[in-house]
Amino acid sequence: MSVVPAIESVPASSRWPWLAEFLAGEWRAWIFVGKSLLAIYLAAWLAMWLQLEQPSTTMITVSIVMHPHSGMVLAKSFYRAIGTLAGSLFGLALMSLFPQQRELFLLSLSLWVGLCAGGATLYRNFMSYGFVLAGYTAAIVTLPAINNPLDVFDSAVMRVSEVLLGILVAAVVSDLVWPERLRLLLRQNAQAQFNVFIDFVRESTAGNMPREQMEHANLALARAAVRLEDMRASVIFEDPEVHARSTRMRLLNQRYMAAATSFQSLHHLINRLQRGGSPSVADALIALYRPLGDALSPALAQQHQSVVLAARLDECVVQLPAQVAALRAPLSEPLAQLEFDTGAALLQRFVMELRDFATLEGSLREAQVRGSVEKVHFKRSNDIPGALVSVLRTFLTMGALSAFWLASGWPFGAGAMLLATVFSGLLAASPNPLSATTHTLLGYVAGMLGAFLVVYVLLPGSNDFAWLIGASAGFMLIGPYLSTRDTLPGVGPGYTLGFVNILALKNPMVYDPAHFLNDGVAQVAGLALAGTAFILLPSVIGSSWQRTRQFRRLREQAVLAATAPLEGLAWRFESLVRDLFQQVVTYTRPGSDESRSMLAWALAVLESGRTMIELRQQLAADSKIAPAVRDTATAAMHAIARLYQAPDAARWRKADAAVHAAIATAAEQPLRLPLYQLRSALRDDESPFATYIPPPSPESVHAA
Repeated sequence: MSVVPAIESVPASSRWPWLAEFLAGEWRAWIFVGKSLLAIYLAAWLAMWLQLEQPSTTMITVSIVMHPHSGMVLAKSFYRAIGTLAGSLFGLALMSLFPQQRELFLLSLSLWVGLCAGGATLYRNFMSYGFVLAGYTAAIVTLPAINNPLDVFDSAVMRVSEVLLGILVAAVVSDLVWPERLRLLLRQNAQAQFNVFIDFVRESTAGNMPREQMEHANLALARAAVRLEDMRASVIFEDPEVHARSTRMRLLNQRYMAAATSFQSLHHLINRLQRGGSPSVADALIALYRPLGDALSPALAQQHQSVVLAARLDECVVQLPAQVAALRAPLSEPLAQLEFDTGAALLQRFVMELRDFATLEGSLREAQVRGSVEKVHFKRSNDIPGALVSVLRTFLTMGALSAFWLASGWPFGAGAMLLATVFSGLLAASPNPLSATTHTLLGYVAGMLGAFLVVYVLLPGSNDFAWLIGASAGFMLIGPYLSTRDTLPGVGPGYTLGFVNILALKNPMVYDPAHFLNDGVAQVAGLALAGTAFILLPSVIGSSWQRTRQFRRLREQAVLAATAPLEGLAWRFESLVRDLFQQVVTYTRPGSDESRSMLAWALAVLESGRTMIELRQQLAADSKIAPAVRDTATAAMHAIARLYQAPDAARWRKADAAVHAAIATAAEQPLRLPLYQLRSALRDDESPFATYIPPPSPESVHAA
């Protein structure tokens, strides 16, 4: 039977790719909206069936916890549950200490909420939710019972029950209804990170990479490392298999960062040799580098297969010593030999790290995890002074509201304090809290108006839960849908919170327009006061003051490399530098002088810090090193640490002299190689130390 080829029509998605992308985005958005509505109404029905006092609290919990990815929901739920329990216990303790002393009670509550807001700023990801909830729950447990302290225990039990029910419903719906698994996204990101790095290394084997290209590459590498750790921290909640692979994922990220630092150091050295009048040495290192490119260039279909690449890299490691000896032989001058030996050691280290990286990546693709691996952690750099500013701001906000409440006897002061508590914590970690407050306030007011129409126009006369859904669903879905739009950050969550708060489902339902208006005014006032506090005491996140301190902390990581205990130092150094680098660059204008200075310092810190760690490991491993050699090498590292701590020309000269003395003392020992790399980095005319480097003289050109 003959087959006649048909003329296939061109799909619309290929003719209008923007339309296909739009439809795919809308499909994902409406799936999220549908899941959110299902979870919110299911939670409300269960709360009413269980005779809980305020189903609206359960609905608010669901709206805050819901996320398109199930792993994110579980992570938020975990920290939210911990925060709820901690806040409830603190609220009970506080009420038992000050049952009839309102002033001391509100003062202590304000301090607790301030500390929780500081914790929300200090910790990132969904851990911040735990702190926000710890402050918010203490307020919702105690403030309604402030006139009758004997009811505080019942209030705590009820609020915890409502919140935990919302957490449970959100987790079940997210995990069972069209689940979008975060682990798949993590796997894709890890694979993309591996592929991009391998391609980048393969294409760079010519050995000549401009400084600007290396700076941008380092920025991309830092972002990829931080993003992978953020995602891994959420995925471990999704299923046991991912949790079992979590240790390997952490180690994979650390091996990625270690290989990236060695790669950067090697290219910097080659580029310095090309600029500094040693082209023969640079050419020899480039020739030594090319076999790595061959190892990373199997058949096209295998170029990203980690098992294949790991085997080829292992062969490259075995062959490198013979190639090093062959390329070193024509170099007769001692300085040229030292330069070549330093580069060859770096290349050998890089190839071994790349092999280990590919091997571990391959083990993660296996269906079953076998054996155990080294336990490492991604160390974060938290900004304590910035958190203290958040503590002070929130404490003053809550203190001012408390004083006004006590002085005026405002019946709805508790509502204002609750909203101020929530948004003081949520907005504390925002890079632009004023903008976030404005968007949230607009959404909140719109949600209140929608709730007013539902409660006083559509709901009266209804007699079952189906009528409630029919009356409110059209208004309710606006919030989740707006949450999927990046162009209106904060408006969607604000709308949902305003709508559910003012809808105020209760057992039984109450219709009181006067209460509605007073409660709405109080809630808007609390939110507005929380935003006003950011005007009076601005956030430090992204400020020049914070960037200056983080910039200083970045340089001080070189001090950490030179002086901190060696155990676990390598992974702590790599992760701290990249986390700090990512924090500062996020709030720095791309292409600005500040951004370029930051990139240059990050590269310098990574190169010098990693080299000092390697040098210290050699000193610790070889007990036969002469005391004089050990002392001069240690003195050189301390001089470099002091230079990074407070850079100036005098300290640069002392560091340069100390390293030169250590090289001379080390004679022909292996310690000369990392010491020479340190001196080469100090004399890099494209580094931040370029202004301190004196003009070359005939004597300095031939100095070892």
